Amino acid sequence: MNDEGMMKDEDVPAFDTMRLPEKYELAPDRSEIRPLLSMRRGGLAHCTLAPHGISLAVEHRTIEEIWYFIQGRGQVWRKQGDREEVVDVGPNTCLTIPTGTHFQFSNTGEDPLCFIIATMPPWPGAEEAVRVEDYWMVE
Repeated sequence: MNDEGMMKDEDVPAFDTMRLPEKYELAPDRSEIRPLLSMRRGGLAHCTLAPHGISLAVEHRTIEEIWYFIQGRGQVWRKQGDREEVVDVGPNTCLTIPTGTHFQFSNTGEDPLCFIIATMPPWPGAEEAVRVEDYWMVE
C-alpha cells in the first residue's frame, strides 16, 4: 500500500487461468488430488476417490476446508471431540471440514467420487495432515 492507502501494482495479484490437470498427486489420505489455483488466503483442488474406495482418516493441523461434490456417491465421516456424524454425499452436496476435525470418506458407487476443495489458507504441505484412527477399515 502507498501513503494514500492505495494498493501498489506489485500488491495486486495476477489473473490466473487453468484447466483441470490430467496428472494427480496422491493426497495424505490416499485420494487423487489435482491442485488448481491458489491466492494468498485460499486455494482450490479437485479430489477423486475411485469406485468403492476408502480414504485414510486424517485431521488437519492448521487449515479448514469446504468441499463441493460434483460426481459420484459416497459418505463422509467427521468427528470433533464427542460430536460425530456420517453424511451421504453426491452431486450438489457441500460440507465443511473445520480445523482439527477427524474425517474419512468412502465411495459407495460405481463411478469416481469427485469434489472441489476450497482450502483456507492455501495447502501448506504434506505435514498438514495427521493420521487418526479410521472410521471405516482400510485394506
